[in-house]
Amino acid sequence: MPMFKVSVKWGKEKFSDIECNTDEPPEVFKAQLFALSGVQPDRQKVMMKGAVLKDDGWGGMKLKDGAMLLMMGTADDLPQAPPKKTLFMEDMSEQQLASALEVPAGLTNLGNTCYMNATIQCLRSVPELKESLKKYTGSLTAGGAIVPADSITAGLRDLVIAMEKSGQSIPPIVFLQVFHMAYPQFAEKSEHGGYQQQDANECWVEIVRCLQQKLPALKESPEQSTAATASRGFMDQYFSGEYDVTMKCEETEEEPVTRTTEKFLQLSCFIEKDVKYMHTGLRSLLEEHITKNSASLGRDAVYKKSNKIKRLPAYLTIQFVRFYYRKREDRDSVNAKILKDVKFPLSLDVFDLCSEELQQRLVPARDKFKQQEDREAEEAGKLKTSTGKGPKSSQKAEDDSKMIKHPFAFPDDVGSNNSGYYELQAVLTHKGRSSSSGHYVAWVKRKGDEWLMFDDDNVTPITSEDVLKLSGGGDWHTAYLLLYGPRVLQTPIETMETT
Repeated sequence: MPMFKVSVKWGKEKFSDIECNTDEPPEVFKAQLFALSGVQPDRQKVMMKGAVLKDDGWGGMKLKDGAMLLMMGTADDLPQAPPKKTLFMEDMSEQQLASALEVPAGLTNLGNTCYMNATIQCLRSVPELKESLKKYTGSLTAGGAIVPADSITAGLRDLVIAMEKSGQSIPPIVFLQVFHMAYPQFAEKSEHGGYQQQDANECWVEIVRCLQQKLPALKESPEQSTAATASRGFMDQYFSGEYDVTMKCEETEEEPVTRTTEKFLQLSCFIEKDVKYMHTGLRSLLEEHITKNSASLGRDAVYKKSNKIKRLPAYLTIQFVRFYYRKREDRDSVNAKILKDVKFPLSLDVFDLCSEELQQRLVPARDKFKQQEDREAEEAGKLKTSTGKGPKSSQKAEDDSKMIKHPFAFPDDVGSNNSGYYELQAVLTHKGRSSSSGHYVAWVKRKGDEWLMFDDDNVTPITSEDVLKLSGGGDWHTAYLLLYGPRVLQTPIETMETT
């Protein structure tokens, strides 16, 4: 493989030992220069002994180790395009209409990178995560080298900021390059030379682990800080939960029950034959039987493992375990997909998955939700009695402006969930028959009943009714990862003291 280490001179700057692989398109090399200099790839002019590097090939450039290249280009912002003539909505394409409606930026597919695009769009739906990324001060490279956790976190920060500034789709060239350098397994090529499709959940896990290492925790007051929270980072605060785990040997009463604590960043919904609803799959996690060595019996024995959630994160990630390797006698195992229809809710209550101690702590916030629901039902009933109609949507919007939002976390545990109530915030779906093929799409809640479908650079407004159709049962888009956010209690300002 023609891999060289070259130097690039840019004004007074000089970048040394830059890896250059001429089997890859020049835009990959330019992406590295962008990470080092801040000069956008389309503004770079890279030369070597009079030859200019083109976007479509390396041309006559004869590279070797230690070669010196010259780059010209400025890192200043691009000038704004001149204003266009008025375009009426009925004359707009879907993409133009999305832009006019202030739809967020999509991400260009750079060749089977939909798994990464969908992952980023779902994670980007968490407002606290976006703010935490913006405060991160790390760099893409350390001494010219890629350090996975630092580089991925800095790359995601830069991409999120760029997406907020742009009203158009963005090619995530730099982040993809950094991601591939940090995790080469995601850069595998197909027999046709393009990138292979990858598993979105594996991408999700790697990105979250990097963020878990680098994003600092939100500050807590001295009275809030405890030994249990002192070592937490942002992702541990907002995305990580904890299990109370008990292990009891089923074959002897003499062996004492052991109790431990386990952390999780995802809950798994296993799709067994009798699982028709997501909650059923989650409940199967509560108890399972495993075989392991028994010290008291001196042999393998059956143990009953019981899991109860002792800490709920503000943002709960749930994976539908749809992919598995199926053995076939005549050939190697194949990656197969379970297409079964498994319903999931827009509003989720996980109270029954929690330990008794946590359940007791959840009750006060749950009581407040119940009081508010009873109050709203009573007011709606009075309005219907007097007018014969329920509240108008415009009236509800006016009422929302007079509401106060209550904290969704426990006072002594930043980033937790204090009620057990969640609202669906984002869905990552897969269309196809295996995780290494097909297509991934992100579906993100905007507000109320409004959702957005992020199909790479195509962003389309949809409704919650469309989202509920993603439960599976055929070759349509099927829910693979679900991200639930905290349900926030809102009460009228005048009743704040009574709640």
